[in-house]
Amino acid sequence: MPKTSKAKRTSSTTKRATSAAKRKPLIAVVPDAASEKSSNAALLERREAAVPRGVASAAPIFAERAENAELWDVDGKRYIDFAGGIAVLNTGHRHPKVIAAAKAQEDLYTHTSFQVVPYEPYVALAEKLNALAPGDHPKKSLLVTTGAEAVENAIKIARVATGRSGVIAFSGGYHGRTLLTLGMTGKISPYKKDVGPFPADIYRAPFPSVRDGISVQDALTGLQNLFLTDAQPDKVAAIIIEPVLGEGGYTPVPFEMMQALRQICDEHGILLIADEIQAGFGRTGTWFAIEHSGVVPDLITVAKSMAGGYPIAGVIGRADVMDATLPGGLGGTYGGNPVACAAALAAIEAIEEEGLLARSTALGETFRARFADMGARVAPFRMWDIRGLGAMLAIEFVTDFETATPDAALTKAVIAHALKRGLILLACGMHGNALRIMVPLTASDEIIAEGLEMFEAALADAMAELHG
Repeated sequence: MPKTSKAKRTSSTTKRATSAAKRKPLIAVVPDAASEKSSNAALLERREAAVPRGVASAAPIFAERAENAELWDVDGKRYIDFAGGIAVLNTGHRHPKVIAAAKAQEDLYTHTSFQVVPYEPYVALAEKLNALAPGDHPKKSLLVTTGAEAVENAIKIARVATGRSGVIAFSGGYHGRTLLTLGMTGKISPYKKDVGPFPADIYRAPFPSVRDGISVQDALTGLQNLFLTDAQPDKVAAIIIEPVLGEGGYTPVPFEMMQALRQICDEHGILLIADEIQAGFGRTGTWFAIEHSGVVPDLITVAKSMAGGYPIAGVIGRADVMDATLPGGLGGTYGGNPVACAAALAAIEAIEEEGLLARSTALGETFRARFADMGARVAPFRMWDIRGLGAMLAIEFVTDFETATPDAALTKAVIAHALKRGLILLACGMHGNALRIMVPLTASDEIIAEGLEMFEAALADAMAELHG
C-alpha cells in the first residue's frame, strides 16, 4: 500500500471531525435540564418518565445539597435527616475527613481494577477491617461494591470452604434484592413478589418474636426440626443472620439465641455469617452488633456506613475460610474502588477519633427516653414497643395495647407529617408499622432536639388526622 503523509492524514482527520460536527446530534438534550434550576415537581415528572416504578423513593423531594444531618431540596426547603441514606451516613453527609480523603485519592487514580493492578488503599482497608472484626484468629477481607454482592460472596465462600450447599436464613431477615439474596430474604412484599423461583438449598428458620409468641426456645426448636425434616445438617454450609433485623423491624437477636447458634454451628461444622450491613460501624454502639452477644462469627458482611456515603462493601472472615476459593474465584471489576477505600479508611478514623461508638449509645438513651415520654403524652397505648441497640432504634405503632394490632396507617401518617415539617423518616417491619432511627451519629445535640420536636408534632398531627 502507498504511504500516506502525516500532513494528509491530519487533514483527513480534521475533515471527518468537521463533517461530524455539522451533523445533528443523535441524542436529544432534555430541555432546561441543565440551563434552569429544576423544581421537585418538574423532577418528579421527569423521574416518572425515565425511571422504572420498581425503584421506589420514600420522599417526593430531590436533594440539592446536604451537610452532616441536614439536607436541602431543590426548592430550597431544609430537612433534618433521621434516615441517613438507609443507615449509610453514621458519619453524616459530607464528613470533611471523608471528602478530603476521597478527593486526594481522585488526584492520584480512580480505577485500575484490583484484579489487574492492585493498590494500597484496598490492602490498608482490608487490614483495618481484619483488626476491627471480633475474634483473635487470623482474618482476611474481600472488598466488593454492594451489600447484596457481599452476601452473595459470603455464601459462595462458605460453600467452597465447607463443600456443602445448604444455607439457613431466618423469617424477617433481609439480605438483598439479587436472586440469591432474595432467596434468603424473609419478606415477600415488595422484594420477592412475583420474582421466583428462587435458588435451591435455602431454608427458613423461625426468628424469635414477642409479637408472634415465638420464644428463643421455640425458635431453636424450629431450627432443630428443620434439621430433621428438610435441611440435613452435614449438608448445610452456613447459617446467616442479622444481629439486629434491618428491614424486618430493627429487632435485636436475643443474646442467648446468638450464643446457641454458635454452639449449633460448631457442633455440625456449619459457618455462622453475621450480616452487619445495616448494623455495622457504630450504629449499635459497637463496631459490629454481634459484639453485644459476645459471639464471634466465621464471616461478617459489611457495607452501608463503612465509607460515609461512598459505595463499597465487603466480607470479613477467618483466614482459612476466606482462602478456600481459588485465585480468580472472587472479585469484580469495581470491587474495592480506590476512592471508596480511601473514604472508608477516613470514615473509620472519624468514628474512632470522634468517639462515635459512645455517641451512639448516648443517643440511643436519649431517643428511648423521649419516645417513651411523648408516647405516653401524645399517643397513649399506641407505641407498643421501643426497641433496638444503641442508636439503631425502632418504634412500633399499634391500634391498642390489648390486641397489639399493627397500625401501618398511623406509621405512614407520622412519616408524611414529619416530612411536611422538615424531618425525614423511614418505616420498616413485616407489617410496615415501625419507624426506624438512622440519624447520623455526628448530629449535634441541637439538631437531635429539633428533630425530636418535629417528630412529636408530626405524631400529634397524625393522631389528630386519623383519630380526631
